[in-house]
Amino acid sequence: MYNLHLTAEQLEFRDTVRGFVNDEVKPVTLKADRLDLADRTLPTDVLRKASQMGLRALALPEDLGGVGADALTCCIVIEELAVGDTDVAAVLMETSALTRRLFPAMTPEQGDRFLAAFLEDDDYHLACAEHEPGEDSALGVNYHRPVTGERKVATTATRSGNEWIISGVKDGVANAPVAKLIAVEAQTDRGPALFLVPRDTAGLSVTEQPGPRWYHGACGRIELKDCRVPAGNLLSISGPQDAGRAVPYAEALAIGIGRAASEAALDYAQLRVQGGRPIAQHQAIGTKLADIAIRLDVARSVVWRAAWAADHPEAFADRSLPDLPLSTIARVTTTEAVYRATKDAAECFGAMGVMRDMPLQKYIHDARVCLNSGDGTADDRLRIAEALTQYRRSPPMLAAE
Repeated sequence: MYNLHLTAEQLEFRDTVRGFVNDEVKPVTLKADRLDLADRTLPTDVLRKASQMGLRALALPEDLGGVGADALTCCIVIEELAVGDTDVAAVLMETSALTRRLFPAMTPEQGDRFLAAFLEDDDYHLACAEHEPGEDSALGVNYHRPVTGERKVATTATRSGNEWIISGVKDGVANAPVAKLIAVEAQTDRGPALFLVPRDTAGLSVTEQPGPRWYHGACGRIELKDCRVPAGNLLSISGPQDAGRAVPYAEALAIGIGRAASEAALDYAQLRVQGGRPIAQHQAIGTKLADIAIRLDVARSVVWRAAWAADHPEAFADRSLPDLPLSTIARVTTTEAVYRATKDAAECFGAMGVMRDMPLQKYIHDARVCLNSGDGTADDRLRIAEALTQYRRSPPMLAAE
């Protein structure tokens, strides 16, 4: 049964991370001069301190040396981190999510080589390179039409003795600039496969993602020119794996952005005096603050239910949960609610809401990234419609049958 009472451990995680954000993250990321320059440089010292708290290995199973937190706990922690800074939250979110995906899939020999290094190095982050240049044109939903043809992976991996030779280009790779281990998807003679490629591999180069900064955290472009990796670095023969997307990590991050904007607006509305009283006591501002709180609370409820469902797929099978893609519903609900909430929060500041040295302009930008990144909410709605008509359903629901 879905229970709204958080466990003592979940409350401790929330309060500990909240204290860390107030004491260590905000004093660095919300400095007026940093905001004025739109400086989005990753605060590496803050990231290292968060890793030392165990947040980098939050989702890693306990038997592998991690915290072993469930999906709901991870979402709670990500929200708290995003209140302080979305970039810090996004890097830790990506690494934590990949620990849940990559390390359990490794062989004992691979675990001996990579897991120990990951646990010992607080600056050891992970990335997964699956997206290729020009692939966006193939994305989207051809509503109620069958998928035509197989996805082609241009990056190739050729077996040569006891090595694989990998060549190709990947872009839009989250965490690429900070990752020390990258899982690279490449085409083999047996189909697409994932290979474990250390950052220091000869022939591998990483550059910052070109173009406008339309992402959270760190993002880069990877070029592989005859990269040689041991045959034992083959992780799995499979197509793109998106099981982690069933956990609404990114949606929890969006809630954190909205909460940061909401808290800033509430503090300002209680301090700013107009007409002889704080503006929070004026009906127009009070109503706006209430609407912000309502949107965020409803969105959080949707995210938490999707997170709980990710840990309890049996709830689909016994019809406790609707046969719908809950993480997709959470994305549509959350991104739209958070964008509206941040805009309303900025309006509480009046003209000060658009000042470069104030955090509201940063929150609005971050909310727009959430709203417009990926395929967008229009395609998400079509996916939900296909699930309603039983035309195409998500992996978590199919696995529960």
